[in-house]
Amino acid sequence: MAIKTGTSARKKAMKEQYIRLTVNGQRYDLEVGGEHGQVDPAHTLAHTLRETIGLTGTKVSCDNGACGCCTVLMDRKAVLSCMTLTVECDGKTITTIEGLKDPKTGKLDPLQQAFIDYTAFQCGFCTPGIIMSAKALLDEYASPTEEEVKEGLSGNFCRCISHYQVVKAVMAVSVKAR
Repeated sequence: MAIKTGTSARKKAMKEQYIRLTVNGQRYDLEVGGEHGQVDPAHTLAHTLRETIGLTGTKVSCDNGACGCCTVLMDRKAVLSCMTLTVECDGKTITTIEGLKDPKTGKLDPLQQAFIDYTAFQCGFCTPGIIMSAKALLDEYASPTEEEVKEGLSGNFCRCISHYQVVKAVMAVSVKAR
Protein backbone atom coordinates (compact mmCIF):
# COMPACT_ATOMS: atom_id res chain seq x y z
CA MET A 1 0.00 0.00 0.00
CA ALA A 2 2.86 2.40 0.76
CA ILE A 3 4.21 1.84 -2.74
CA LYS A 4 0.96 2.96 -4.33
CA THR A 5 0.87 6.07 -2.15
CA GLY A 6 4.45 6.88 -3.07
CA THR A 7 3.69 6.29 -6.74
CA SER A 8 0.62 8.51 -6.54
CA ALA A 9 2.65 11.21 -4.83
CA ARG A 10 5.32 11.03 -7.52
CA LYS A 11 2.68 11.20 -10.24
CA LYS A 12 1.06 14.19 -8.56
CA ALA A 13 4.43 15.95 -8.15
CA MET A 14 5.29 15.21 -11.79
CA LYS A 15 1.89 16.43 -12.94
CA GLU A 16 2.42 19.74 -11.16
CA GLN A 17 5.81 20.38 -12.76
CA TYR A 18 6.17 22.79 -15.62
CA ILE A 19 8.95 23.60 -18.03
CA ARG A 20 9.11 27.25 -18.94
CA LEU A 21 10.65 28.07 -22.30
CA THR A 22 10.81 31.17 -24.40
CA VAL A 23 10.72 30.06 -28.02
CA ASN A 24 11.15 32.71 -30.71
CA GLY A 25 10.14 35.38 -28.22
CA GLN A 26 6.98 33.61 -27.02
CA ARG A 27 6.79 32.07 -23.55
CA TYR A 28 5.54 28.51 -23.16
CA ASP A 29 4.62 26.85 -19.87
CA LEU A 30 4.65 23.16 -20.67
CA GLU A 31 3.28 20.65 -18.19
CA VAL A 32 5.52 17.65 -17.56
CA GLY A 33 3.85 14.25 -17.61
CA GLY A 34 2.93 11.24 -19.62
CA GLU A 35 -0.56 12.31 -20.66
CA HIS A 36 -1.64 13.67 -24.04
CA GLY A 37 -0.62 17.33 -24.38
CA GLN A 38 2.10 17.04 -21.76
CA VAL A 39 5.85 16.92 -22.22
CA ASP A 40 7.13 13.49 -21.32
CA PRO A 41 10.46 13.65 -19.44
CA ALA A 42 11.98 11.56 -22.25
CA HIS A 43 10.95 14.00 -25.01
CA THR A 44 13.72 15.74 -26.86
CA LEU A 45 13.64 19.43 -27.58
CA ALA A 46 13.22 18.58 -31.28
CA HIS A 47 10.11 16.52 -30.50
CA THR A 48 8.66 19.26 -28.31
CA LEU A 49 9.32 21.98 -30.88
CA ARG A 50 7.79 19.98 -33.71
CA GLU A 51 5.00 17.99 -32.06
CA THR A 52 3.94 20.05 -29.05
CA ILE A 53 4.59 23.63 -30.16
CA GLY A 54 4.10 23.03 -33.90
CA LEU A 55 7.34 24.57 -35.19
CA THR A 56 8.31 22.16 -37.94
CA GLY A 57 11.24 24.14 -39.34
CA THR A 58 13.57 22.21 -37.05
CA LYS A 59 14.27 18.95 -38.85
CA VAL A 60 15.19 15.54 -37.47
CA SER A 61 17.28 13.35 -39.72
CA CYS A 62 19.74 11.02 -38.00
CA ASP A 63 18.16 11.45 -34.52
CA ASN A 64 21.51 10.79 -32.85
CA GLY A 65 23.42 14.06 -33.13
CA ALA A 66 25.55 13.23 -36.16
CA CYS A 67 24.08 15.40 -38.92
CA GLY A 68 23.24 18.80 -37.38
CA CYS A 69 19.83 19.07 -39.10
CA CYS A 70 18.10 19.68 -35.77
CA THR A 71 20.34 22.57 -34.67
CA VAL A 72 18.61 25.39 -32.81
CA LEU A 73 19.94 28.15 -30.59
CA MET A 74 19.62 27.84 -26.83
CA ASP A 75 20.60 31.06 -25.12
CA ARG A 76 22.31 32.03 -28.41
CA LYS A 77 24.46 28.87 -28.54
CA ALA A 78 23.98 26.12 -31.13
CA VAL A 79 22.59 22.87 -29.69
CA LEU A 80 21.45 19.63 -31.23
CA SER A 81 17.78 19.52 -30.33
CA CYS A 82 17.53 15.77 -31.00
CA MET A 83 20.08 15.18 -28.24
CA THR A 84 18.71 17.68 -25.73
CA LEU A 85 15.88 16.68 -23.41
CA THR A 86 13.17 19.30 -23.08
CA VAL A 87 13.33 19.03 -19.27
CA GLU A 88 16.93 20.30 -19.51
CA CYS A 89 15.69 23.51 -21.14
CA ASP A 90 13.67 24.97 -18.27
CA GLY A 91 14.15 28.74 -18.20
CA LYS A 92 16.04 28.80 -21.48
CA THR A 93 15.53 30.94 -24.56
CA ILE A 94 15.25 28.90 -27.75
CA THR A 95 15.49 30.29 -31.28
CA THR A 96 14.44 28.16 -34.23
CA ILE A 97 14.67 28.91 -37.94
CA GLU A 98 11.17 30.41 -37.74
CA GLY A 99 12.42 32.90 -35.14
CA LEU A 100 15.08 34.47 -37.35
CA LYS A 101 12.75 36.56 -39.47
CA ASP A 102 11.74 40.00 -38.22
CA PRO A 103 8.47 39.49 -36.30
CA LYS A 104 7.12 42.93 -37.26
CA THR A 105 8.00 43.09 -40.95
CA GLY A 106 8.37 39.39 -41.77
CA LYS A 107 11.67 40.23 -43.48
CA LEU A 108 14.13 37.36 -43.56
CA ASP A 109 17.29 37.45 -41.49
CA PRO A 110 20.29 38.52 -43.63
CA LEU A 111 21.70 35.01 -43.26
CA GLN A 112 18.49 33.45 -44.61
CA GLN A 113 18.53 35.91 -47.51
CA ALA A 114 22.18 35.13 -48.23
CA PHE A 115 21.34 31.42 -48.51
CA ILE A 116 18.77 32.35 -51.16
CA ASP A 117 21.08 34.80 -52.94
CA TYR A 118 23.97 32.31 -53.09
CA THR A 119 21.79 29.24 -53.75
CA ALA A 120 23.27 27.65 -50.65
CA PHE A 121 20.71 24.85 -50.49
CA GLN A 122 19.23 22.24 -52.75
CA CYS A 123 16.48 20.10 -51.24
CA GLY A 124 16.49 22.36 -48.16
CA PHE A 125 16.00 19.66 -45.53
CA CYS A 126 19.24 20.35 -43.67
CA THR A 127 19.26 24.09 -44.42
CA PRO A 128 17.60 25.21 -41.15
CA GLY A 129 20.24 23.44 -39.09
CA ILE A 130 23.08 24.87 -41.16
CA ILE A 131 21.64 28.39 -40.91
CA MET A 132 21.24 28.07 -37.14
CA SER A 133 24.84 26.88 -36.75
CA ALA A 134 26.01 29.78 -38.92
CA LYS A 135 23.90 32.20 -36.89
CA ALA A 136 25.55 31.02 -33.66
CA LEU A 137 28.96 31.41 -35.29
CA LEU A 138 28.21 34.93 -36.52
CA ASP A 139 26.77 35.91 -33.12
CA GLU A 140 30.08 34.89 -31.55
CA TYR A 141 32.42 36.08 -34.31
CA ALA A 142 31.00 38.87 -36.47
CA SER A 143 33.78 38.53 -39.06
CA PRO A 144 35.00 34.94 -39.10
CA THR A 145 37.62 33.74 -41.54
CA GLU A 146 36.68 31.20 -44.18
CA GLU A 147 38.41 28.51 -42.11
CA GLU A 148 36.43 29.52 -39.02
CA VAL A 149 33.20 29.24 -41.03
CA LYS A 150 34.18 25.77 -42.23
CA GLU A 151 35.04 24.74 -38.67
CA GLY A 152 31.83 26.28 -37.30
CA LEU A 153 29.73 24.31 -39.78
CA SER A 154 31.69 21.07 -39.51
CA GLY A 155 28.91 19.47 -37.44
CA ASN A 156 26.37 19.94 -40.22
CA PHE A 157 26.16 17.27 -42.87
CA CYS A 158 24.40 17.67 -46.21
CA ARG A 159 24.44 15.17 -49.03
CA CYS A 160 23.04 17.25 -51.84
CA ILE A 161 24.82 20.63 -51.96
CA SER A 162 28.27 21.94 -52.42
CA HIS A 163 29.39 23.57 -49.22
CA TYR A 164 31.18 26.22 -51.29
CA GLN A 165 27.91 28.13 -51.69
CA VAL A 166 27.19 27.80 -47.96
CA VAL A 167 30.58 29.24 -47.05
CA LYS A 168 30.11 32.06 -49.58
CA ALA A 169 26.67 32.90 -48.11
CA VAL A 170 28.00 33.01 -44.54
CA MET A 171 31.02 35.04 -45.58
CA ALA A 172 28.77 37.50 -47.42
CA VAL A 173 26.84 38.16 -44.24
CA SER A 174 30.00 38.45 -42.18
CA VAL A 175 31.40 40.96 -44.65
CA LYS A 176 28.19 43.01 -44.34
CA ALA A 177 28.62 42.96 -40.55
CA ARG A 178 32.07 44.61 -40.75
